[in-house]
Amino acid sequence: MSTDSNHSSGGHAVALRAERRWAIFAGALILLMLAVIVYSGLHWAMMPPSRVETIDPSRLQLSGEFVEDNLGTAVEPDGSVVVRFVAQQYSFTPQCLLVPADTPVTIRTTSADVVHGLLVTDTNINTMVVPGYVATLNTRFDKPVDHTMPCHEFCGFGHQAMWAHVKVIDKAAFFEQARQSRRLSCVSR
Repeated sequence: MSTDSNHSSGGHAVALRAERRWAIFAGALILLMLAVIVYSGLHWAMMPPSRVETIDPSRLQLSGEFVEDNLGTAVEPDGSVVVRFVAQQYSFTPQCLLVPADTPVTIRTTSADVVHGLLVTDTNINTMVVPGYVATLNTRFDKPVDHTMPCHEFCGFGHQAMWAHVKVIDKAAFFEQARQSRRLSCVSR
């Protein structure tokens, strides 16, 4: 009977040591994670993410890139295709965006008032449009098709009616229209 009690107390000591080791390991892991969180928080608070472009939302329509004459799709002098539009309660301006198929496209947008969501259905385009910041997305549409573009961030009582279209047309037809007009939209077709 005395060997049973010795064996039992020896097993208890082994289990206690194993539990301590695991507790120390778990505690060290938690401390490491907390250190990473604190470091990241302090680092990003002092150094905001790069390539964040700001803009004054109260002056959008007065001058600069987002004045009404610059909205829509344009072929830039270097041959790149850039789409510019503004989100505001409860519409996107312009309401329909015309883009070429199988061509790199840069989408640039901002908000004039509150936070909006930008989602182009059946694509991977999905971002927040925040007043004071310019959202820039680079994408390519594979083939001619029509996409809807609803606002997916609640922006007020008219939110459910806030949507636009992205009309993807043949590349040759798009560039033919671009030769005839500086800014393109579905209305100019």
